[in-house]
Amino acid sequence: MDLITLRADGAGLVLAPAAGGSVVRYWIDGDASPLDLLRPWTAPREGDPFKAAAFPLLPYSNRLREGRFSFQGRRVALPLNRPPEHHSIHGQGWQVGWTPLEVRGHEATLEYRHAADSWPWAYRATQRFVLAPESLAVALTLTNESASLMPAGLGWHPYFRGTPGTSLTADVQAMWQTDDEVMPTTLSAPWPGADPTRGVTVDAVALDNCFVGWRHRAVIVRPEEGVRLTMTAQAPLDFLVIYTPSRRTFFCAEPVSHVTDAFNLAAAGRSDTGMRILEPGETLRATVTLTLER
Repeated sequence: MDLITLRADGAGLVLAPAAGGSVVRYWIDGDASPLDLLRPWTAPREGDPFKAAAFPLLPYSNRLREGRFSFQGRRVALPLNRPPEHHSIHGQGWQVGWTPLEVRGHEATLEYRHAADSWPWAYRATQRFVLAPESLAVALTLTNESASLMPAGLGWHPYFRGTPGTSLTADVQAMWQTDDEVMPTTLSAPWPGADPTRGVTVDAVALDNCFVGWRHRAVIVRPEEGVRLTMTAQAPLDFLVIYTPSRRTFFCAEPVSHVTDAFNLAAAGRSDTGMRILEPGETLRATVTLTLER
């Protein structure tokens, strides 16, 4: 597989365009050894981006119930793309090859063009990565290239390295409770011990939830390594999905533009899902930035 390596005065980023436009590795050179800021993908290959360091979420994020929804009188049925799950997950961008458009020493732009299929709208998506010595910016775009209105969403799915003392703090207002299949049920205040506004130790709490009212900033501290990583985002990335699997050396904090199963929740009458509707030719844009302090 052809990989792209970017460098910026001690910082490094490796991309795998053919494997979902994914990030393979993001690190900072250290005195003795490199310091990985995201979980490194040790053996990148096509069709396996759930082991990547990060990948894009579009034209929607998270789970879509049974891969089905209705929009403006059109019924859409998408492949269930992560067996044995009963739902379609994370859109299409992570499953397809992306084309490098521009690659320079510290920045690269990748493109994916989608022709209408089970997702019955044509669209164009881009990712632009800009690496600096102490930061990484990822700019995402999604453009409706069809002749009709298109429901839309996007986000970014980083896998952060976790250590026993790693903490995550993010100012949020509420969280979606979920059922056994991680589908949203009710919106409520975070339960005690699982409120990122007060800070959580990632290996001490089990979360796989979407938080609403996120104020576009999350702080990750790895005290054993003296690392503080701040993730910021811009609207429309107004929601944060937090996933803290047990007995794992990673966790996820995903800036996204809508809640889980937003298209079906919106069709049922909810107005707070974050779902966007793009006019023909309209573009949805968002940027995520990681900034390191040592």
